[in-house]
Amino acid sequence: MTNNRQRHVNVAIFVPHAGCPHRCSFCNQHAISGAAKMPSPEELQKACETAILTRKTDAAHSEIAFFGGSFTAIPRDIMVCLLKAVREFVRGGHFKGIRVSTRPDAVDREILELIRDYGVTAVELGAQSMNDAVLSANLRGHSADDVARASELIRGAGLELGLQMMTGLYKSSDESDFETARRIAGLKPDTVRIYPTLVMENSLLASLYRAGEYIPKSLEQAVEQSARLLRFFELEKGIPVIRLGLHSTGDMQKGLLAGPFHPAFRELCESLLYYETALGLLRREMPGGGRAEIAVNPQAVSKMVGQNRSNIKKLRQAGYEVFVKSDPSVKKFDVLYIM
Repeated sequence: MTNNRQRHVNVAIFVPHAGCPHRCSFCNQHAISGAAKMPSPEELQKACETAILTRKTDAAHSEIAFFGGSFTAIPRDIMVCLLKAVREFVRGGHFKGIRVSTRPDAVDREILELIRDYGVTAVELGAQSMNDAVLSANLRGHSADDVARASELIRGAGLELGLQMMTGLYKSSDESDFETARRIAGLKPDTVRIYPTLVMENSLLASLYRAGEYIPKSLEQAVEQSARLLRFFELEKGIPVIRLGLHSTGDMQKGLLAGPFHPAFRELCESLLYYETALGLLRREMPGGGRAEIAVNPQAVSKMVGQNRSNIKKLRQAGYEVFVKSDPSVKKFDVLYIM
């Protein structure tokens, strides 16, 4: 699972605000993607060729992904042109498929059959919330039922289903966010992405923020909430979370006004899960505190230790002098008590 998540997208192609019939409260797509114009077929082919030469994984873990707009809602001739430009790389065995993102109300059987014929293998829906009041407040222009209907159509077309949710949206709450997670899990997606809401310049949220009508979550609050959601999806439901937190670009950071952004957001969330697991384990094994040795998977040692040894310091404050060892037999998110 870990390698698939880390290598899930090898060529990310942004289609700037293309196909979107609405401008949602949080949207400043140019700042988020850094894209100002539609890529040409030549640019797409060059990006694929460069990825083939520089990637460090095989075709089984490689995809071409179109993000940034509502792919199935852009003009048909442009959409077909984009897919034609890259599908030969899939047919040639260089990539396992093509992934696109779109709106739940921009999906029907006919469009799914068309994009499947041009090599698309996965469709991600920007659900964002499964609460109709939250969707309306953020000017999404679709309902939770639209998400469920589109998800069923995507599965029926034999395509991989990805669902994206946002936490901390305008008029949302921790309770409505977790209910969104439960309803998304009930749709049985193959993958999930979780994006804490950020306030971007030139967005409706920016106006609401400046007027004092919207307060974004702090980084600490967002990490605590997202760690809980990560535990829910991956550990309880077995659904891979392939992205946690917005990808950092220079344009995105320039356009960021407020909100819980961190370039290593996922690592902060995973580190919190390791801390909570370790603390619970130590309290069971050594209720009186003291010196302890624990083990985690080699890929998780830095997350167990925490940034700037934060987890070790917190465990010390709780009465435990902890030494972390690596053990390849320990599963992801597990912590083994040694002595």
